[in-house]
Amino acid sequence: MTDGVFDPASLCQSWAKPSKPRPIVIFGAGSIVGDAHFPAYGKAGFPVAGVFDPDHAKAERLAQKWGVTAYRSVEEAAAIENAVFDLATPPARHAGVLRALPDGAVALIQKPMGSDLTEATEILEICRSKNLKAAVNFQLRFAPMMLALKDAIARGWLGDVVDFDAWLALATPWQLWEFLLKAPRVEIAMHSIHYLDLIRQLLGDPGGVHAKTLGHPGHKVAQTRTSAILDYGDTVRCALSINHDHKFGRKHQACEFRICGTEGAAYLKLGLNLDYPRGEPDILEIYPKGGSDWITVPLVGEWFPDAFVGRMANVQRYASGEDTELVSSVEDGWNTMALVEAAYQSSAAPATPIAARP
Repeated sequence: MTDGVFDPASLCQSWAKPSKPRPIVIFGAGSIVGDAHFPAYGKAGFPVAGVFDPDHAKAERLAQKWGVTAYRSVEEAAAIENAVFDLATPPARHAGVLRALPDGAVALIQKPMGSDLTEATEILEICRSKNLKAAVNFQLRFAPMMLALKDAIARGWLGDVVDFDAWLALATPWQLWEFLLKAPRVEIAMHSIHYLDLIRQLLGDPGGVHAKTLGHPGHKVAQTRTSAILDYGDTVRCALSINHDHKFGRKHQACEFRICGTEGAAYLKLGLNLDYPRGEPDILEIYPKGGSDWITVPLVGEWFPDAFVGRMANVQRYASGEDTELVSSVEDGWNTMALVEAAYQSSAAPATPIAARP
């Protein structure tokens, strides 16, 4: 709890490193691997054994850049002993890779946990049957600003959280992910899923969700705009307003959270999404309990690549017994997928009709 004097530098912003990290085998050589996975593991000193991708030329280019092996098959990659298997694969490919892993293996699965809740359930059953120590790569939970926010809330600097607002108005380069251009589910399943998962961590599971997600006449991506309200009863308000098609210059773009408690508040700017993947600096400001103004928290890292360091550190430490909890395990990740599924079902359902004039 609070000790009377808010010290922003005292907030936890990183995850403890494993004492003896295992070699990492990566499945997938897409942009996220080059932009985040390899830079994060290199920064942390985590050993990467190699990478596999069905496009072997793509895997070789990445492997040569980072000095690792480019495997020629899933089976060859899965045969690496004592490895942590990092699945940076499209959601529909997760199950096949997981089936190829040895029983009892350690795995980190790229979000989403399958294309829909049916695939998520299949993945959960595979992990259970093979006794895999598996987590979902909901790495936003491990971003320095989010670890600090969680710590501030745990210490009581906001009181009880009663309001969570997510507001995005920006231009996202969907063309970086070719497999998304024809995917039937995009915005909630591939992007806002991070926010829904983080909200679940901070507020718990909602009782339900009201949502509408849709595309834009300027392109063919399935959905790029979402409005959602999560139902936490009569005390907590939680709303998301997401627009990836605000392509009118930087001036009025935004990517921010506002979290209000009974005694304090927090403001966050998620800088990565502004001019992705180069991004802008993240910002965390807190108006602490008993305070009289906003205080900037000096951040020691950014969402990319530092959140990937913390995410992998927890998986590694859980595998070695240094951590007792596997954050965002497949058991917990399934609940985030259930919330995503409910949002799509809500979006497909008719809205409450307005009464006609008598």
